[in-house]
Amino acid sequence: MEDLLNYVPNVHFEQIPIKNLVSNQNYQRNLSTRHVQRAAANFDLYQVNPVKVSRRDGINYVFNGQHTIEIIALVSGSRETPVWCMIYDELEYTEEADIFANQMKYVKPLLPYETFMASIEAGSDKHLIIQDLVESYNLTLSSAKIPGGICAISTLETIYDKHGFHVLDHVLRLLIGTWEGEPNSLSANMLNGVARLVAAYGDQIKDTVFKERLGRVSIKTLSQTAKDRRVGSLGYAEAILIFYNKRSKVHLTWDKLYAKKPTRKNKADDLIEYEPQEDDASDDE
Repeated sequence: MEDLLNYVPNVHFEQIPIKNLVSNQNYQRNLSTRHVQRAAANFDLYQVNPVKVSRRDGINYVFNGQHTIEIIALVSGSRETPVWCMIYDELEYTEEADIFANQMKYVKPLLPYETFMASIEAGSDKHLIIQDLVESYNLTLSSAKIPGGICAISTLETIYDKHGFHVLDHVLRLLIGTWEGEPNSLSANMLNGVARLVAAYGDQIKDTVFKERLGRVSIKTLSQTAKDRRVGSLGYAEAILIFYNKRSKVHLTWDKLYAKKPTRKNKADDLIEYEPQEDDASDDE
């Protein structure tokens, strides 16, 4: 019988103070201070992985985990803080570099849908709120493009984080009321494009006007118009604004679309005294 220990790395674990770890090898990527600061601000002890260390000539060389040790040093305020290390005692420098280069080669990253649903299982208030909002429009969160499904999961989170619950609600209300869940109407560019408009114009956007004018335009035509103008969601916002303003006596001015406003973080009181809005009863013609 084949020795199953051939499939177990020859390592041992030690707690080593950060000050006794070295991570300046040439094959290492540059340290991202921004990443370290962001991770430290959202530090979670349960997300800390063991640091991989090659012990050569009595020196502990980190070949996987240099950001981890800097995050812990920043959070703890001391390089005396120990971290769990997975120690390899028999690696050469070239072997370390090879492991570093290939360590993520066969790792399957989590999809936004998978991380979102895991957050649901974890009871995250934000993710539960977004799920309830989506389902209130008879839509579903999906990992693939299907009728009545939204697979632009990270876009929903971004709109919620950047603009708040009410903007996301208004975006979904406009898209569903106009194109009734047609899959391409719920793409990331469409969601972000409408979010740009709602954030810029607020109550100036009349739901009935939006549905009447944009409802005459196919998603294919809208997408082509957007691509002819510029790349990304701003092109979609411009295309939607063109058709919204068409034959209107009172136009939404273009300057507001490009005005930069400070974004605000979503707050829990977004839902206080929230009442679904009825479609606007008047047109502006």
